[in-house]
Amino acid sequence: MADFIVAGRQFRTQSDYKAALRDQAQIEAIKNKINMEQPGEVIRLSTDLKAGKYQLVTLVGRDFKDEVQELAEKYKKQGYTKDSRVKLSKQKKKAAGTRKKSSKDTQKKVSLEDYDAKMQKEIKEVLKKREKRRKLIVVLCSIIALGCFGYYGVYYYYAGKTQADYNNLSELKGSTTLASASGTQGVTIHYTEEEEEIELTVLEEYETLYNKNKRMIGWLKIEDTNIDYPVLQTTDNIFYLDHNFEQEYDRNGSLFLDAECDIVHRNTNLIIYGHHMRSGKMFGNLNKYSSESYYKEHPTIQFDTIYEKGTYQVMYVFRSKIYNEDEIVFKYYQFFDAVSEKEFTSNMQEMAALSLYDTGVTASFGDELLTLSTCDNSETDGRFVVVAKRIQ
Repeated sequence: MADFIVAGRQFRTQSDYKAALRDQAQIEAIKNKINMEQPGEVIRLSTDLKAGKYQLVTLVGRDFKDEVQELAEKYKKQGYTKDSRVKLSKQKKKAAGTRKKSSKDTQKKVSLEDYDAKMQKEIKEVLKKREKRRKLIVVLCSIIALGCFGYYGVYYYYAGKTQADYNNLSELKGSTTLASASGTQGVTIHYTEEEEEIELTVLEEYETLYNKNKRMIGWLKIEDTNIDYPVLQTTDNIFYLDHNFEQEYDRNGSLFLDAECDIVHRNTNLIIYGHHMRSGKMFGNLNKYSSESYYKEHPTIQFDTIYEKGTYQVMYVFRSKIYNEDEIVFKYYQFFDAVSEKEFTSNMQEMAALSLYDTGVTASFGDELLTLSTCDNSETDGRFVVVAKRIQ
């Protein structure tokens, strides 16, 4: 087996090894930006690391966090605060000044008149070509910049429009205006199965929204976050990748329940997908759960089906990927039902092994689970996953 060693830490899999390399690169970037001899900067960095500003997920990252934490505590004991700043020693200032001076001294001044007429002409031609090339590059860069600004302008315009639309939908929760106008208050849905008829009544809170879109199956909300959206479902997992609640094309897509899931005949595990949007919309902020402190501030998830309310407690947080069909490995996105306690326990063990930290929350055979899944750019076809169990 190959030695996957980074910063003195050995890793079992290539995936963990690559994650450690990413952590190491990010740590180097932080050290280039932060002066570890400045108490204030170190204390602020310690606060940022605790808040999850930097996504350090391996033991290499944890070692760095511990190092910064220890140094910050040392500075605090010495009376420094996050606003403290100390002067560099005279020796360091002198060394910096010497380097700057020597750099200037090595530069020899040369003028055009130092060359003969023929050489001056050739130099002028070269400079003229360079100037033309410079102007062309400036024009091209300006066009590219305008294109980028235009792209991001359109992107954030539609992101804002999407959020405004969902804000309007949030206001319709609990409203019976549309239901009253259409005379459909007290919506009852009948399911016929093997000569048995099941009758379910849509919660009054969701009647208006259900009448706007019959594909709505519930609402997902995480307190104190922007995740507060309706959840939709179709017979495939494609349509709502790029369509919104109004059935219009929207690159933000919608949150949707896997087509294999059934909220009437409840699966062991309900899986909800959403895009990891750069704007933070949909599941754009779900990966904040990679920080244990963020989890502790947001330990529960509210997921209501249109028929009943539900509260779930976060249990596992992990990174995974979409595997090839022939790969024999745990595929969380294929876990919908556990037909036996042995199968359920096996799946729980797989997820616990992948989890970024231990929440202390466990589940037993018969518990109902909820899985939130979004894209993760840490690797090709990567996924970021949060799994919770129902507690109400």
